[in-house]
Amino acid sequence: MDYLSLSARCDELTSSEFVKQSLALHLFFGRIMKEHSFFLEVAFTPRDANYTRKADSFRKAFDSLLEKAITLSNGIVSEKVLQSGEVVTPYTLQAEKLSSFYTGVRIPTRLTQAEFCLCGDDRKAGSRIVEKVKDLNNEAIKLTKSLIAFKAKILSNVLSCRMFTLNYPLLIDHIMREAKLYVSLLQRLQCMEDMDLEKEAYKQESFWNRIMAEHSKFIRGLLDPTENELFNAANDFGKEFDQLTKDALQAMDKTMPADDVTNRSLDATKRIRNFNAAGTRGLLGCKVKSIIVPLLGDHVLRESNHYLRLLKMFKKAQ
Repeated sequence: MDYLSLSARCDELTSSEFVKQSLALHLFFGRIMKEHSFFLEVAFTPRDANYTRKADSFRKAFDSLLEKAITLSNGIVSEKVLQSGEVVTPYTLQAEKLSSFYTGVRIPTRLTQAEFCLCGDDRKAGSRIVEKVKDLNNEAIKLTKSLIAFKAKILSNVLSCRMFTLNYPLLIDHIMREAKLYVSLLQRLQCMEDMDLEKEAYKQESFWNRIMAEHSKFIRGLLDPTENELFNAANDFGKEFDQLTKDALQAMDKTMPADDVTNRSLDATKRIRNFNAAGTRGLLGCKVKSIIVPLLGDHVLRESNHYLRLLKMFKKAQ
């Protein structure tokens, strides 16, 4: 069963949780979407300068959305989210600066600096902030749907040999699925649905295990051919998470013990998180030979940190 196909039950969600969950999603996915736009932007050929400009426009729009989310989040978002490493990592600022240097794209590092200063949930969300968050959610849904359509057009062009880009077709499909998840979760929040992620653990696990597998395959394919040890490690992670994706689906069908899948996913995700962190440090220190832009290293590290937080929550609920 596809996690994205779940229908909303519209169970009532408290205003406070609505605000906290919405802003946490924006701090994570808003940054992910702006970086997707950046990865698209720097991969087009000179012939497709109009696509480069369009991707740049999306990047700036998500910069603006993320800035609004940061402004609303201080003292509201869960401390666990802020400390998870899914919002920013110790490497994010340097990765942005180096990626900006390599590409010439001006990345507003002030947003990252502001996120480092965010405080956890020490105040309640009033009625005014609830309305502001509802408006921000609607803005994000509209903007992300437009980005999904843009990604779909690029993928169609690539697959029909009407366009060449330095991004793998699978990567474009991959970032479309992440964007669709963002929209799906926001729509459910707008419905004030109390999303019990513990009950949906294996739907989440099948989704994110597939994402982890594909991250590994992208890294494998972007490494210099001489990086044999890193290549083999990435290849092994790809195979492991492919199997975990299948196992999570079997757990959903109750043909495999659910807690066993969560435990193995948690162990594998800790290891790939450490691999991604080491790889990001290597990219920043010019110790890894590759065609990986440094921000991509930090990007996949944040996604593994996000998944790790979810898995710990799932395990606690078992």
